[in-house]
Amino acid sequence: MSSETLPHNVHRRRAVIASTVGTTIEWYDFFLYGTVAALVFPSLFFPNSSPSAGVLASFTTLFVGFAARPIGAAIFGHFGDRIGRKATLVTTLLLMGIATTLMGVLPGYSTLGVAAPILLTLLRLLQGIGVGGEWGGSVLLAMEWGKTTRRGLMASMPQLGVPLGLLLSTSMVRLFSGISGDGFTSWGWRVPFLFSTVLIAIGLWVRLRVLESPDFAEVKQQQSIERQPVWVAFRNHPREILTSACVRLSEQAPFYLFITYVLTYGTKELKLPRSELLNDTLIAAALGIISVPLFGYLSDRFGRRLVYGIGIVCTALYAFPYFGLLNTRSSGLVLLAIVVSLLVHDIQYGPQAALIAESFGTNVRYSGAGMGYALASVIAGGPAPLIAAALMQRTGSSTSISWYIIICCVLAMGALVLMPRRPETTSAVPVSQPTAPVTT
Repeated sequence: MSSETLPHNVHRRRAVIASTVGTTIEWYDFFLYGTVAALVFPSLFFPNSSPSAGVLASFTTLFVGFAARPIGAAIFGHFGDRIGRKATLVTTLLLMGIATTLMGVLPGYSTLGVAAPILLTLLRLLQGIGVGGEWGGSVLLAMEWGKTTRRGLMASMPQLGVPLGLLLSTSMVRLFSGISGDGFTSWGWRVPFLFSTVLIAIGLWVRLRVLESPDFAEVKQQQSIERQPVWVAFRNHPREILTSACVRLSEQAPFYLFITYVLTYGTKELKLPRSELLNDTLIAAALGIISVPLFGYLSDRFGRRLVYGIGIVCTALYAFPYFGLLNTRSSGLVLLAIVVSLLVHDIQYGPQAALIAESFGTNVRYSGAGMGYALASVIAGGPAPLIAAALMQRTGSSTSISWYIIICCVLAMGALVLMPRRPETTSAVPVSQPTAPVTT
């Protein structure tokens, strides 16, 4: 191997590792909140509410984090396309870590009164801003260091942050739930939040050793950096942003039902042990470490749209069997329900990063892809647990939730069909003169 090739390969590996480690930490923080919001926050921060109203109030604070993601995508997309991916990703990691650590020391309603849920909501807002700015940069840093023919696989590696973050956060909750016992609602839940400080230190060390992506370096060298990349992305690529958001309906909404609402549904409606549900989620998340890059790789072989479309269809077909398996209350069938639910999610999540990112030129890619990805959090991920809880409260049946999943899949398939087709290229596309869609 020549002296020129060796450094490039080394930096490619560092970029992939840094992106994956960073997204793992950020999703650890984000998922940790969702798990504890389902299990602890209703009684801790909303004690004067009825059980169902407390769940709705807790999931409302969960939604705030999703609503803040487009803000983070716009802020950090601007700087990511202006000054580079690396510096921006360091900032998002710090923001997320500080917010999560402060949650771990936040007193409950009994100590601060109404100020407690207000402060919780503000910290959740900061979490949402941080993760909204994280995704675009981490995916691009990995993808832009990779080869054109392997972009699906390379872009799927940071997506591993989802199963890894879910695995790590659920493991910590499971561990300290056992250690603290009855004290979990008073102090045990706080330890996983405080553990975030250790993860942030590791993430910063890894990310500071990475070089800027070669694609962005080329844009900078050609002096084709946009002064207002977010505005340019919206002006020249509205269809790409809108379809990128809507194509995630079938992935984002069901996912937060599968990992967050299932804890409330399982413990409150089915009276299943909390530890059993957490263990099942751990097993499903561990399998995602294999399935996410696998489907990213398959998208390089057979096409992003085909693999993603199969994932949409599988999710729709699974909507009713999912709750059917859960409702049996059988340990083995409940495990099967949770494992398969995350598998059909991964069929979409593996190729999703490259599918969205390739719709934009390099000089607005952080802004455009980040905004499209983050907007789905407002219309799909954030409202999903709220909608599911409201439907369950109104109808008393999981059937309405299954129909909700199917509607999301139908809308996502329409967006996939309407998403503009563009050539897969590593070169920067000047968005001031957008490339015409390539028909096939």
